[in-house]
Amino acid sequence: QVQLVESGGGLVQPGGSLRLSCAASGSAFSINAMGWYRQAPGKQRELVARIFSGGNTNYADSVKGRFTISRDNAKNTVYLQMNSLKPEDTAVYYCHVYSNNWLSYWGQGTQVTVSS
Repeated sequence: QVQLVESGGGLVQPGGSLRLSCAASGSAFSINAMGWYRQAPGKQRELVARIFSGGNTNYADSVKGRFTISRDNAKNTVYLQMNSLKPEDTAVYYCHVYSNNWLSYWGQGTQVTVSS
């Protein structure tokens, strides 16, 4: 079993920045990929960014150039640095992990609100 603990959400003005963190813990597991999804009211959950164990990354087109995903393998922690935030980035952000056998785990979600 893998537990995910997220932090770093909140309220920020347009153009501002936030950094999300997600720490994974559990017994005898390793991670293939860590990432962030988001879900806005009335919309489907969508992939924001993902980083694989080898360092390859994927980003949604809407966040390219503004968001950066990074990972501390020693701490099993993934970060999402979000810059130049827009009101349309407002959503609940969920941490996601694929374990070494491609089982899927989700965090509880953290609210990000971009508003003046």
